[in-house]
Amino acid sequence: MSIFDGKRLPVEIFKLDIERMRRGWYSDKYFDNIVAVLSALAAQGYRFGGSSPDLSDLGLDLANIDVGNIEVEMQWFTRRAPYSVVVGVDKAVAMLRECTGYFDEAGEFVNTFAQLEQVLAVQDGVKAYYEGDPRNVQPVIKVRGRYRDFAILETPTLGALTRGSRIATNVYNTMKAAGGKQVLFFPARFDAHEVQAADGYAYHIAVELYNHNGGGVLNSSVSTDAQGDWWGGAGGGTIAHAAIACFLGDTPETVMAFSAVRPANIPRIALVDFNNDCVGTSVAVMQRMFFKYKELMEQGEEAEAQKYILAGVRPDTGGSMRDVSVAPLGDKQLDMGVNPRLVFAMRQAIDNAWQGWELAGQWQLRAQQWCQNVKIVVTGGFTPEKIKHFESLQVPADIYGVGSSLLNNCDDNNTNNDYTSDIVRVKIAGQWYDLAKVGRHACDNPLLEEVRG
Repeated sequence: MSIFDGKRLPVEIFKLDIERMRRGWYSDKYFDNIVAVLSALAAQGYRFGGSSPDLSDLGLDLANIDVGNIEVEMQWFTRRAPYSVVVGVDKAVAMLRECTGYFDEAGEFVNTFAQLEQVLAVQDGVKAYYEGDPRNVQPVIKVRGRYRDFAILETPTLGALTRGSRIATNVYNTMKAAGGKQVLFFPARFDAHEVQAADGYAYHIAVELYNHNGGGVLNSSVSTDAQGDWWGGAGGGTIAHAAIACFLGDTPETVMAFSAVRPANIPRIALVDFNNDCVGTSVAVMQRMFFKYKELMEQGEEAEAQKYILAGVRPDTGGSMRDVSVAPLGDKQLDMGVNPRLVFAMRQAIDNAWQGWELAGQWQLRAQQWCQNVKIVVTGGFTPEKIKHFESLQVPADIYGVGSSLLNNCDDNNTNNDYTSDIVRVKIAGQWYDLAKVGRHACDNPLLEEVRG
């Protein structure tokens, strides 16, 4: 359930390996061990034979506690400061819904999700705050019930929350750095294909949250169909370096061929760094495209002419390369890759390209407008820090394409989005009592909602 539509994603959409998940295939082995121990003790009729430093002073009959069937309250929470954009709740709830239970003596799985006393969860898209103290957290899921029925789900549920929230929070922070400009989601090539659907959904939730908080109308733009699977999106894109190589390094010819055969609703964005001359290549592509556009318009073929409207150009210069249009200053940040000086030079050349086209009459004004509508899509090593640098200099980049930095999960750049979960209460004689390891505490979150059905 996201805060934007109030609907939980159906179990089927996650394509869970339910049978193996129920058997602990995806769980840290110590959870399988504790389930085996508790199940055996329940079968033996074991009763607690030790002492409890936290409960001994309460006058409880600890010696009559059925440990094998102990009921607990567990909470799941983020440890990313100052907050996480929470995604992965629906997937974690789906795991609980389908895999809470036990195998009976005949080897048949008995689902006990409905017997859990309580399942609370927030909605995907909320923020969960963390100030560094695990005794004061905002749980995103809380479950009360027999522990051995859901113990093995701790590992995969934490994984779903950690991965989804990491991507969403990284995207959200990147969008804030971009100051309202569109951020394209380009990390598919940097991770296993199995995670694309979940990652694309996390990205989409982050875009929705940014629009919701800032009044924006940005679209979610992913590069693969799989990334749009959970929310009804589709992959977009135009031309890769490999396509230009197929046309023997002739970028204008590549773009013309693409434009001739692909539907007009696909934005024409030319990749212009193949020959390490982003300015020259951009102008050359623009000239070929515009004069074909002009020709078709003059012939009355307006629908066909739409295929030759250039939506943008994309510099993707590698970090070890200096574009020929960039004079060397001896500073890698100033010289190499897609840098501010390159983008400023491109914008100036793009806006003025029409002046060298020997046009007359109305076509001068139309060409000027056609050129000014060409956007610059920058890609290649962009991080929130690099984007902030560009924005502080008012670099005329219109769209940022971001890849591997959206996958970051480390302490060095404050992107560690690990989740954890703890037992924080136990049920004794029908009453709930606080019980947690030292340094942890039962906490509440007003955004938690009852999950049933």
